[in-house]
Amino acid sequence: ETQAEADRNYMKRIEAGDPVAMRQMGWKSKYEGDYSSAFEYLTMAAKLGDAESHNQLSLMYLKGNGVEKDEKMQMYHLEKSAIAGHPYARYNLACYEAINERSDRAVKHLIIAANLGHDKATRA
Repeated sequence: ETQAEADRNYMKRIEAGDPVAMRQMGWKSKYEGDYSSAFEYLTMAAKLGDAESHNQLSLMYLKGNGVEKDEKMQMYHLEKSAIAGHPYARYNLACYEAINERSDRAVKHLIIAANLGHDKATRA
């Protein structure tokens, strides 16, 4: 299968409302430096509840990739991702809470991240 055929298949799946295809096109666009398209596809997938898309949007807002840096939106997507069961998002929330000296909340997030299988959380 050529890349063009793969892209056509992704577009068919996107038109059918497949959040995984939306996320994959978002990743592809982000990798190619097309942050505008990445943002569009990841936002579509996030609206359908895709945890990894929320996590990627959080990173885009953190770094200002294709969007203005926005801590409020970064945290919104990070929390949505964590609530949806994304172990790295949960671990990153633990780090955020620890930096802000809320150790009780940090510990809770670490425990959840560890239970979700995040390696660093299991050693923290």
